[in-house]
Amino acid sequence: MGCTTDSHEVVVVGAGVAGAALATVLARDGRRVLVIERDLSEPKRIVGELLQPGGCRQLRELGLGAALEGIDSQRVYGYGMFLYDRKMCIDYVERRAAAGWAEADEVAGRSFHNGRFVQRLREAAQAERNCTLVQGTVTRLLYEREGDETSRVCGVVYTVAADSGAERVARASLTIACDGCASRLRRMVLPVARHSISSYFVGLILQHCELPFPQHGHVVLADPAPVLFYPISSTEVRCLVDVPLAARSAGASGDRDGLAHYLRTAVAPQVPDALRPALVAAIDRGDFKLMPNRVMPARPVSLRGALLLGDSFNMRHPLTGGGMTVALSDVRLIRAVLRSVPDLADDAMAMRKLQAFYSQRKPLSSTINILADALYAVMCATDDPALKEMRSACFDYLASGGRRSTDPMAMLGGLRPSPYLLAAHFFAVAGFGIGRVLLPLPTPAKIARAWKLFCAAFNIVKPLIDAERVTLLAYVPVGHIPTGCGRLVLAAAAVAVALVVWLLWR
Repeated sequence: MGCTTDSHEVVVVGAGVAGAALATVLARDGRRVLVIERDLSEPKRIVGELLQPGGCRQLRELGLGAALEGIDSQRVYGYGMFLYDRKMCIDYVERRAAAGWAEADEVAGRSFHNGRFVQRLREAAQAERNCTLVQGTVTRLLYEREGDETSRVCGVVYTVAADSGAERVARASLTIACDGCASRLRRMVLPVARHSISSYFVGLILQHCELPFPQHGHVVLADPAPVLFYPISSTEVRCLVDVPLAARSAGASGDRDGLAHYLRTAVAPQVPDALRPALVAAIDRGDFKLMPNRVMPARPVSLRGALLLGDSFNMRHPLTGGGMTVALSDVRLIRAVLRSVPDLADDAMAMRKLQAFYSQRKPLSSTINILADALYAVMCATDDPALKEMRSACFDYLASGGRRSTDPMAMLGGLRPSPYLLAAHFFAVAGFGIGRVLLPLPTPAKIARAWKLFCAAFNIVKPLIDAERVTLLAYVPVGHIPTGCGRLVLAAAAVAVALVVWLLWR
């Protein structure tokens, strides 16, 4: 069979949010870009439907803000949270006065049907003269020395269904894999990268449902895991039910009857009364999908001529909706560093600039990644009394207002990236919980409970910090509390920091 060869500066594999956005801005910068997407029909996904305010800002800075228009997207100003009979509503910014409303109105996320948003980004890419978008399947990478997978990547081999599976060769100075969480190219470019499945999401669409807090996302801290609600159009609300691995093994099986029974008996009774009828109706319709939630820390690619981006590069639990914000931030940073590389075949300069990208992305990506996975660990109900204390303390800490709510919301929204501020708040929550345990008078039993709470908090956040390769707490062994005097010193230091933060921000 004949083989067609064409040449470009950049080949982008995958035309999802990251791939389509990157192709568009690189084409606008004068690069000749080929985008290869396996399926150009509108995607049907149950995640990637909430873009945080920081992601909206990144989109505007890339000149792609128009992709949010004309798709019935909904503004989201914050979150409502529910824990048993308690509830609260927190905005990304505080709306103190009507005079400040216009400024606050800009600090909003957007929620939408993922497929509509992706199609708008693809339309932007197709409109660029320097960008070619084709439907095809990449089968393998091309290497400078054929058969040597340590040599420079110089393009891809792909097939096009429209040409009866004819094989084509696309040569390029830089190949960027944006082919999603199930990336085929990741294991070729970065074999050491491994993802883990933390839980599953069951996605449903609620029709004509009034949310208790309009234009807000809703997090129900149900047992055994959170349930999310947020609008995705003017008439539809997305519901995502987190199903932990243990719950799925114990009865929430992947078949539709098992899932429907689990949703109807274990989940529906725990959601707010205003949402329950619409949820039950969606369960009865059977229009739900099951999707694994993957977690994968980012690892720099050292293979010349190749790069990973988006979910093929870095994943975190989708609870906080931070994935697209990280991806769009990465697109902006990649665009900036590549602008200073006139010839992408100049490996020395390209690798040096890409190392700068890996460094520059860390504040935002590590903050969002750690926050997502730590919140998920805290918000899941378990039989561990210390984790239950931590969940209750987290809820009341956020509800207490001031910087105890605005800072975490700014970090969640991608507006204030700082892993150090995140760690301070996390241990402040632990200190808050410890204080409630010890008051009004410490006893040996209360001190033991407080110590278990601290250990639980530490063992949640420390492995996440290590996975993101943040230097904070690097002197402590991974996933372990020091023994002997080291325990007392570390506990005293953490509680002291938490108390100082508490006093400064009351």
